[in-house]
Amino acid sequence: MGFHDFVLLFCSVWCVFFVGSCSAELQSSQTQVLLQLKKHLEYPRLLEIWRDRWTDLCSVSSSGKVNVTCKDNFVTELSILGDKPTEGRDFDGFAIPNQTLSDSFSMDSFVATLARLTSLRVLSLVSLGMWGPLPDRIHRLYALQHLDLSSNYLYGSIPPKICTMVNLQILGLGDNFFNGTIPNLFNSSSNLSVLSLRNNRLKGPFPPSILSVTSLKDIDMSSNQISGMLQDFSALSGLEQLDLGENKLESFLPAMPKGLITLFLSRNSFSGEIPKHYGQLNRLQKLDVSFNALTGTAPAELFSFPNISYLNLASNMLNGPLQSHLRCSSQLRYVDISYNRLVGDLPSSLSTRSENRVVKSDGNCLSGSVQKQHAVSYCTEPHVKKKSYRVGIFVGVILGILLISVVLAMIIVITCKKFFLRGVSEQHLLHKTVQDSSYAAGFSSELVTNARYISETAKLGREDLPTCRSYSLEELKEATNNFDNSTFMGENIYGKLYRGKLQSGIQIVIRSLPVSKKYSIRNFKLRLDLLAKLRHPHLVSLLGHCIDGVVGENNETNVFLIYEYVPNGTFQTYLSGDSSGKVFNWSERLSVLINIAKAVHFLHTGMIPGFFKNRLKSDNILLSENWMAKLSDYGLSIISEEADACGVNGESPNSWQMKMLEDDVYSFGFILLEALVGPSVSAKREAAVLNVLASFNSQDGWKEIVDPVVQATCSKESLFVVISITNKCISPESWNRPSIEDVLWNLQYASQIQATADGDHRI
Repeated sequence: MGFHDFVLLFCSVWCVFFVGSCSAELQSSQTQVLLQLKKHLEYPRLLEIWRDRWTDLCSVSSSGKVNVTCKDNFVTELSILGDKPTEGRDFDGFAIPNQTLSDSFSMDSFVATLARLTSLRVLSLVSLGMWGPLPDRIHRLYALQHLDLSSNYLYGSIPPKICTMVNLQILGLGDNFFNGTIPNLFNSSSNLSVLSLRNNRLKGPFPPSILSVTSLKDIDMSSNQISGMLQDFSALSGLEQLDLGENKLESFLPAMPKGLITLFLSRNSFSGEIPKHYGQLNRLQKLDVSFNALTGTAPAELFSFPNISYLNLASNMLNGPLQSHLRCSSQLRYVDISYNRLVGDLPSSLSTRSENRVVKSDGNCLSGSVQKQHAVSYCTEPHVKKKSYRVGIFVGVILGILLISVVLAMIIVITCKKFFLRGVSEQHLLHKTVQDSSYAAGFSSELVTNARYISETAKLGREDLPTCRSYSLEELKEATNNFDNSTFMGENIYGKLYRGKLQSGIQIVIRSLPVSKKYSIRNFKLRLDLLAKLRHPHLVSLLGHCIDGVVGENNETNVFLIYEYVPNGTFQTYLSGDSSGKVFNWSERLSVLINIAKAVHFLHTGMIPGFFKNRLKSDNILLSENWMAKLSDYGLSIISEEADACGVNGESPNSWQMKMLEDDVYSFGFILLEALVGPSVSAKREAAVLNVLASFNSQDGWKEIVDPVVQATCSKESLFVVISITNKCISPESWNRPSIEDVLWNLQYASQIQATADGDHRI
């Protein structure tokens, strides 16, 4: 054997013995994602075993509470069982110390990171204190077969796009705080076998689409507020477990499939007799229909099913005698027929002296030696009088409520007349067009409206800046040396800008702007108060205002808005190369774009009603001393509406860009475009911009138009993610544009791809 033959043999042996053990090693990008998830979860103790990027995360575990399974260098299973409390919980939508993750936790960002584990088949994240609405983008984990997020603090609506996860077989969202109605999640093509939504705050009807999922074996929707009538379940031939207990369902008991093993329908408002075909459910092991309003006799077959071990018929209105020769299954260990209207003797098979069997029969009218029974008359009288008495009370209460309502309505009408002529009403401004979005989260509009101001200010407010207040004109003159020309910074459609310095030493920018004369002083101050509530790390903060004159009258009125000073100029200046010094590479541009997308998302969803029409442009993006991006000129249309009718600095009010500025996503698409190719694109005509977009879609056309700095510092995959979302933002059809939330997700995803590429390059 020659040397080359020996080497070949050695390599073959090495492959046989060692390659198999290495096949589960992760790609560095997958390890990075797991470490980012650890950071999102705020470094829980059980994840201390995930030390760094060189740890083999596929081979470490933590007492069975953490499991990472890998195949072909990708994570296919991630299971983490936390230790956050699950009993006696109460939750109002905000972080709770020692129960939830902190205020800084973002379910959006967490799921955005999770979505990079594209090969996940099993995801189980239980009792980790995660809180917030579950983002619709969870459906991007399209390969998932098992999803369990139970025992957390998730609220809001169940994402409808879960229905697109065609491989999903197990869905566990129980023991959370989901509210609202259950969407029609699935159809006959679904492969779902287990569905658990127990112990949430779900309401509305039972979704009929679930009855078409013939693969279902286990349904648990107990402890919610589901109401209405149930339809026929017999089409679910494979169903074995059904728990709809502790809801508000009302109807006759529905038909059930013959293969059912466990059926819990307790604590609802079911009425009528127990259907005869329930006597044919001979595979039943547990049946609980207690605390309803069922009538008629108790079918003898229920006691004799061959495998029945638990039977609870308590607290209904079952009547008549039980069969004297009632036969009970040898497996029956618990029977509760208490608090019905049963009469006659208790069958010997239900005697409390029976071995290994608990029998409860209190509160009936049974004869013999059975204790704690009513007189027979209690169970035989028709109770018509009681019903009539209750109806009378009910009618009286309704009439009383109507009378009180009429009196209150008259008082309200008289009161409203006093204020009817005070200009544009505040209700017009505060009209709550509450859309079905994640921020509403299913809570009442009153809770969202009141709580959002508090939560966002507390979470995002700037402690280094003073609270918003009213300034005198003398204070502003002192700050600007009587509005000296040396303090003049420029002018745009919203008026003139001056730079100043308060007595406290804080540098400010003062904007003098025209005011609509149609507002009353009260309404105008209300609008200023709304602007003042908008505090966010990526918004230029409003520090105060000054009104010189009387708003709403014909005499001249000057309004000054006082903002924090942001020293490093505009994003557009750096993109155009007009500023010497710093050059923004691709990662830095992504950071700016993400910051502004977060600001716009806050403007849209941070309070009700949202702030739209924010005239997003790259020269409205300012950069702080730490190069943090901040959006300026937001929300001003609510106090200066006629500004939209004029064009300044070459902006024609009829230009196609200006017409579309009302759509924040569309105008944000132009900012994305400028970050890719430079600011000159914003000055191009529509046809030229469409040519640029066409170049993006050609195989190598993007190389001719993308900024050389971007090409030199980006990963191709990251770049293409941004190009794709840019194309969607600038779509001529508004219905085809993404939400700002979707834009933010794509930018975060592109940033994560770039961070991974940069890390691999450093290694």
